[in-house]
Order: sequence, then structure tokens, then C-alpha cells
Amino acid sequence: MQDNRPQKFDNETSESSSPSNIFYGVETTKALNNFTLSDLKMPRPFLWALGTLKSSCAQANHELQLLNADKATAITLAADEIATGSHDDQFLVDVFQTGSGTSTNMNANEVIASLSKRNSKNPLDIHPNDDVNMGQSSNDVIPSCIHLSAAKLIADELLPALQYLADTLDQKANEYHDTIKTGRTHLMDAMPISFAQEISGWSEQVRYVYAQLEQHLTNLCKLAIGGTAVGTGVNTHPEFASIVTRILTDKLNLTFTPADNHFRAISAQDTAVSVSGTLKTTAVSLSKISNDIRWLSSGPLNGLHELHLPELQKGSSIMPGKVNPVIPEAVLMACTKVIGNDTTITLAGQSGNFQLNTMLPLIAHTLIESIQLLSSSSIALADKVIKGMTVNKTKIAQSVAKNPILVTALVHLIGYDKSAEIAKKAYSENKTVLDVAKELTEISETELIKLLDPKRLTSNR
Repeated sequence: MQDNRPQKFDNETSESSSPSNIFYGVETTKALNNFTLSDLKMPRPFLWALGTLKSSCAQANHELQLLNADKATAITLAADEIATGSHDDQFLVDVFQTGSGTSTNMNANEVIASLSKRNSKNPLDIHPNDDVNMGQSSNDVIPSCIHLSAAKLIADELLPALQYLADTLDQKANEYHDTIKTGRTHLMDAMPISFAQEISGWSEQVRYVYAQLEQHLTNLCKLAIGGTAVGTGVNTHPEFASIVTRILTDKLNLTFTPADNHFRAISAQDTAVSVSGTLKTTAVSLSKISNDIRWLSSGPLNGLHELHLPELQKGSSIMPGKVNPVIPEAVLMACTKVIGNDTTITLAGQSGNFQLNTMLPLIAHTLIESIQLLSSSSIALADKVIKGMTVNKTKIAQSVAKNPILVTALVHLIGYDKSAEIAKKAYSENKTVLDVAKELTEISETELIKLLDPKRLTSNR
């Protein structure tokens, strides 16, 4: 029969994606044949977590005298190689696979077993399931790796990146502490604000999500390991989970503990959903900052032109001399992706059916992507935008002087209606509020200068 199936676009490069040496076994081969929905593979941070967890499990089983020293050492060494990325080419199973991630767990078991035999001085009969997977199930290994990878990425990458961005914003605010500009509400002119005050709002947004993410670490460090298939811990030692988490704590700069309730840890992904929600908030914050910067740097002639950004590249293939806010735009796209990822993780989190969530690989891949996108976006904003941006003081001073909303400072003396009359006259005749107020009120010029001082209006004290 003629094959009338549509042909897929060939995404392969000239080099083969197959590993030169194959260490995985029959179960992984079946998965490679079964799952061909995309080219997405489990990301490096997840494979690090998988190798790190398998290594810790082998050490725990040896400590419990369930695995002899030779096997434990061989498994530990092989798993550590996976953690460091030496064998990423052995992990080719599609993200869109069995919902428990069993294929990825079996992939790791098979590769570790093969590497253990290769690395050992004396031939060892190491079984992927009986030895490498001892005391474990895909159902507790994969959720544990989701938490482990997310916790490590947030602690080591995202939190430092957000701290760096907030500090960079604070430094820029200090540069323009005395620069007074026009505030805006509804995109319209409003009361004066200092540039430092505006930037402090951005900085505080970053510090707010930093604090929220820091709180999430406690729950991410509670691992499902030890619950095995459905949370009862069948086929594992009662002390296994506490020993594994102790070993992980000793290895890493985080404090891990067994989950408070293994049934929840295996059947639900509420922690991942909650973390993703805060990642979405982080994306919204970075989007707000990026959009403010885009607006404030718009121009140079027919925009606000209050900020001048570093000129990183040509802005147009047809309009010479045009420069665009390329980094804020790139960050906005990354943040849009993170916001969409949150919907994916939310829907995936709903797939907790009875004793197991069946979208674990998708949650792992998407959560890791969001964390990494926000980390790199924060660094890019700090290094390529905030550090080098300058303020157009001349344009700002001119705008502040003619801002009709300054008349708000006179309302308590002359009333709302009279103040509105002054504001409209100042705007229509292109005059300053000071000049019009001298015409239409009996307040002395000295008092008006004091009352309408933009810097005084930036503080209520």
C-alpha cells in the first residue's frame, strides 16, 4: 500500500544526532521508536538532577547494606558522569512520552548500568532495575528531579540574577537622585517624580519576586523520593528517603528533606504550579520594566526621549541611523514565553489522576525553561540596558517646567476649578504654570516659586 502520510520537515543537521557509543538498552530503544512527537529532549539541568539523585540513592542503599561496595561505587561513578553532562547524547527520549517519565528513568537506569560495567575493574552484574533503581520508582524519581533541578536553578541562577538586576537598578537610581521628571498616569502627564523614585519602583518589583521565590525553596527541597509507586514506599527501606535527602544536603548548598506526605508529592504537582505562578509574576515585572524603558527611550525626535539606551546594533535594514531597544524587546518575548509556560504547567498540574500526575516530563521541561529564561533576561537587562543607559536631562527639565499638572500644588490655596483654569491656559498658550499663576492669582512670585518647585513636590515630607 502506498504511504500517503505527510512528510515531516527534516530538522537534522549534517552530523548524525545518534551517539557514537550506545549505552542505553532495549527499553530506551522502544521509547525512541514510540515517542516521535517532537525534537525536544529533557534539558541539561534535569539530567544533572537525575544523575545526582541516582548517585545519592546508590550511596544510601550501600549505607543501608542493601548494595555491596563494588556495585555502589560503580553506580555512583556512572551517575556522577551523567550529572556532569558526559553522556547527554544517551538521553534522546522525547519530552512528550509516557506521562510518568518512566522512559527517562529507565533510560538513566540502563545507561548507568552499562557505564558501571564498563568502568569497574572487575566485571559486575549490575541490573538497571534491581541495582540502579533499587528502592525507587519512576513515580518518585521524576517528581524528585523536578524539585531538585528547579531548586538548584533558582538558588544558583535566578535568585543571583534578580539580585544583580536589583542592585544595578539601585546604582543607576543613585546616579540620578536629583533628576526630577514628569510622572505619568494613564500615559498622561502627572505630578513630578525623581528618576531615582521611578527606578526604585522597578527595583522593588524585582526584590518582591526575589523574596517570593526564596520562600518557594523550602517546598522545592521536599522530595518525593521514598514514596516509590503510589506513595506507600513499597520495596524501599523505611530510612531510605531520609538518608538520600541527607546525602543531597551534604552535596549541595540546600537543605533537602523527605516530602511531608508522599501521596501528595507523587499524585500532585502543586509546588511546581505554585513556583510557576511566581515565575509568571517575575515575567510580568520584567515586562513592566522593559516596556517602561522602551517608552522612555522612544524617539529621538517624536517620542519621550527621556532615556538614551546603549546602541547595540543597527535597527533597520532600510532606514539608516535607526536604533531600536533590542534587549527590552528580547526580554519581552522571553517573558511572554514564561507567561505562556505558566498556563502549560497549570494545565499539566491538573493531570494528577488518583495516585500519579501524568504530565511530569512536560512540567520538568517547561519549568526549567522558564527559570533559565528569566535568569538570562535579568542579566541581559542589567548588563546591556541599565548599566549603560543615560538620562536626557535637558529634555526632562523642559518637560517638567511646562507640565500643567504642577498646578496641583496650588489646589489647597485657590481651589480645584481655578487651578484647572491655570493648567488649561498654561497648556494652550505654551506657558509655564508659574507665569500663568502670577497672572491669575494674588500669590506672590516668591511663594509660587516655592510651591511649584518640582523637587519639593516629589516628597510629602
